[in-house]
Amino acid sequence: MERLPQLKEDQLIETIGNGKVVLFFTAGWCPDCRFIKPAMPEIEQDFSDYTFYEVDRDENIDLAAELNVFGIPSFIVYNNGKEIGRFVNKDRKTKQQVEDFLNNLK
Repeated sequence: MERLPQLKEDQLIETIGNGKVVLFFTAGWCPDCRFIKPAMPEIEQDFSDYTFYEVDRDENIDLAAELNVFGIPSFIVYNNGKEIGRFVNKDRKTKQQVEDFLNNLK
């Protein structure tokens, strides 16, 4: 998973504009984010038709606010620049919950 540095709006548009993209909002201090992180490589492998990007919420606080991401870990999914789903809240997420969310997008 590629980690995105602080993103400007034009960079975000470029990032989400090609194919299926998952933005994974996280932060180093977040215990629920640390809980799901070990499962992310397997989730990425199971959903290889998506490109996953890790977005540090603290480094991208304006972007998170603009996208209404007020709880982490959170996932926003785009297909060719159009948002097709979001799993955004402050609750801990299991591997099964993330996979179910992604499966329901197909």
